Amino acid sequence: MSSDLQTLPAPPPSPLKRIGGAVAAIALVLAKFAAKFKAILLLAPKVKLLSTSATMLVSVAAYSLIWGWQFAFGFVLLLLVHEMGHVIQLRREGVPASAPLFIPFLGAVVGMKKMPEDAAAEARVGLAGPVLGSIGCLVPLAIYGATGNHLFQALAFTGFFLNLFNLLPVVPLDGGRAMAALSPWMWFVGFAMLVAAAIAFPNPIMLLILLFGGMEGWRRWKTRKTPEGRRYYAVPPSTRAAVAVVYIGLAVALGVAMDLTHLQRSIG
Repeated sequence: MSSDLQTLPAPPPSPLKRIGGAVAAIALVLAKFAAKFKAILLLAPKVKLLSTSATMLVSVAAYSLIWGWQFAFGFVLLLLVHEMGHVIQLRREGVPASAPLFIPFLGAVVGMKKMPEDAAAEARVGLAGPVLGSIGCLVPLAIYGATGNHLFQALAFTGFFLNLFNLLPVVPLDGGRAMAALSPWMWFVGFAMLVAAAIAFPNPIMLLILLFGGMEGWRRWKTRKTPEGRRYYAVPPSTRAAVAVVYIGLAVALGVAMDLTHLQRSIG
């Protein structure tokens, strides 16, 4: 006499467990990536291969896998113009700055040996990137106007978007540095906007910005009431007004430029 033993299928995991498992996996990946990213930044100045030109080529190769080499080359050039805005202004403020170091899918970073003298100088450094970057986007826009080649229209649109995204009022983005001179309270607004963007467009890069932005923003928020912090964030009203005009004007101009260069695509 024989009997077949059948095992009942295990009940599917609850949605909460699935979400919890996904969050845990993402957190583990972020922690490992953050450790490697920090190691890269520490070693980069000591490795001659990791020069600006070499890391630009690596980035072009990486972006080419997604967009093709022509768009990738133009995109990296737009990144370079943006970062050079920071480099030029840092040196004008008397802050020693390195050449940009490109990191595929994370953009580029500029090393500085010390912070600017005060929040006003930090705001000028932060806004210099989007200002020069936006001017740089006029080059592919002009080429598109002369040739009608949609590749350059797409490059102009992407460049305008990149500079507008960087104006989000949260550190370490450029808009967060401008808010240091306007109102550090806006860091909370910027962080909420970044959370909303991460929910709408979930990806590891957005989560990394949230992670580092949250930690850096909280650290700076806690130190703003110290004697050194009060001196750092003391900004004359005229300077505050000038920063506000540049910030708002640039954001509006970039929004209009994105609308004008948006490429309509049809399916079918």
